[in-house]
Amino acid sequence: MKDTTDKNNKLSLIGSISLGTGVMIGAGIFVLMGQIAELVGDLFPIAFIAGAVVVGFSSYSYVKFSNAFPSSGGVVKFFNKSYGPGTTTGVYSLLMYVSMVVAQSLVAGTFGAYTLRLFPESYAGYASILGILLLVTAYIINILGNKVIGATATFTAIIKVGGIALLAIAGLVASGFADITGDYIPQNTETLPQGFGFVAALALSILAYKGFTTITNQGGDIKNPHKNLGRSIVISILICTLIYVALALAVAGGLSIPEIIKAKDYALAAAAEPVFGEWGLWFTIAIAIVATFSGVIASVFSASRLLGMLSNMKQVPSLKRIGNFKNPALIFTVSLAILLTALFDLTRIASIGAIFYLIMDIAIHWGLFRYLKNEVKFKPIIPLIAIVMDTVVLAAFLYIKYLNDPMVLIVAAIGIILILIAERFFMISHTDDDGNMPMGMENTNNKNNKS
Repeated sequence: MKDTTDKNNKLSLIGSISLGTGVMIGAGIFVLMGQIAELVGDLFPIAFIAGAVVVGFSSYSYVKFSNAFPSSGGVVKFFNKSYGPGTTTGVYSLLMYVSMVVAQSLVAGTFGAYTLRLFPESYAGYASILGILLLVTAYIINILGNKVIGATATFTAIIKVGGIALLAIAGLVASGFADITGDYIPQNTETLPQGFGFVAALALSILAYKGFTTITNQGGDIKNPHKNLGRSIVISILICTLIYVALALAVAGGLSIPEIIKAKDYALAAAAEPVFGEWGLWFTIAIAIVATFSGVIASVFSASRLLGMLSNMKQVPSLKRIGNFKNPALIFTVSLAILLTALFDLTRIASIGAIFYLIMDIAIHWGLFRYLKNEVKFKPIIPLIAIVMDTVVLAAFLYIKYLNDPMVLIVAAIGIILILIAERFFMISHTDDDGNMPMGMENTNNKNNKS
């Protein structure tokens, strides 16, 4: 009877796609569009198409991993399978974790930027404070338990995805197709080859799709995971691409590029007002608030679960109950997101997140190509193409940031160095005299294989 009940509670393919698109079509799109336009001008709708192509090649490795090793461990399980327990798996897993926390900070800052559209310009400096308040609220909701989180996520996902899709279609119908000339030159890139800024901007458009990686965590909860996980990833990316491109074309038809760049932290709201009037502005802000609210709650939940999993696998120090605090992983996750929200603006937060994500993504493809040829059936050329694409985009983005905002590179480098040093010292601290690291991962693997 129990097995039957468990099977009945499994996610269907449609349910998995709904959850996947709910995470992917999130708050990031509300702020990333303006940042991408700042790099490529009126080519930003095409940047979302090109980003989808890169993500399409990238998703191949995740599909193959998910089909071969479906589990609730998701990306962490993939690293463990590729590199084994130890420093390498820990570092790349923590990069994934930090990129998720950075995403929380980005979403929280976006919440502040759009909410302040309801107030006079004199309140413009309070976006970070509103973002921090949202993160505190997300912590409280996560403490209340899974039922509250699940009900909140389901309700807001329907409003969010439906509202953004409606906004994209209505905006496209009202404004028509914009003229795309491609003659915009980003700041400080006049001497660079033509198209360099476009390649760099793909790092941000890829960031808008990165939510598909959370689908890999559904391995223990979906029907027929060896087939449906891969299908869910592919279909979710296709749906998001259609909505993103329609939304970008609608914005391009409603505002000039200087106007989009000026309002880059709230570009969708700025584009809605001249096309739909005051009601359109209010509708866009309402959808943005719902999207950011639900996005932070879901991201805090996922990131804290990931950190807790790494603790259980002994890849990071133990995060069991400390004093009166029941969930140290949740506290640490929210605290780090609050720190980022307070210290950095939305452009820098997005840039740091893109850098960490692309490095982690390259490691996924290399792990599949180099170490799992005998365990997973795949075409080697595809992960190699994904590695080349990621590397070219990352290199271009790093160089653009070196020219325009080197502080981003400094912060990202410090973050990576700290993660590497901390992980290495932790590994050494629980290595026995024979050089073995009792990671406690064998039991985790066995459980995952049974699921």
